[in-house]
Amino acid sequence: MYALSGPGLGRKDIVMMTRRIAIVGFLAVGVAAGGLVPVLAAPKRSRVMQLLDPDNDGTVDLEEAKKAASALFDRIDRNRNGVLNKRELGGRVTPQEFAAADPDKSGTLSKAEYLTIVEKRFKAANPDNDGTIDEKELSSRAGRALLRLLLF
Repeated sequence: MYALSGPGLGRKDIVMMTRRIAIVGFLAVGVAAGGLVPVLAAPKRSRVMQLLDPDNDGTVDLEEAKKAASALFDRIDRNRNGVLNKRELGGRVTPQEFAAADPDKSGTLSKAEYLTIVEKRFKAANPDNDGTIDEKELSSRAGRALLRLLLF
């Protein structure tokens, strides 16, 4: 065993060597455990994206949006009659959107009619027309409008 003290090594040198050994050991364990670089390089996803993106591809596609919207529809349909009135919607849609989505003029929206509004807002929040919405698009004005139809 080598002595860590002597005329050429001071306390500062010993501390630096200990840190280097610890870093090398940490990296070795990380590589052995499946690779450390992908974990460190992975971008942090917002809580909203974590909720809406079950396949973890970093984007929300129309089917994922519709699934979330359908779940919200069921949750806010308090009387469980399969339709939402303006009161149950709680300002989530504009009067113009409500009128356009209610062609039968029943004063309520069925789930299919509600999902029609979701599709329109999804398209508005997807200006590059790639069929998916990323974090940046979700944070836009149109993306935030879409989120009002997807999350409680």
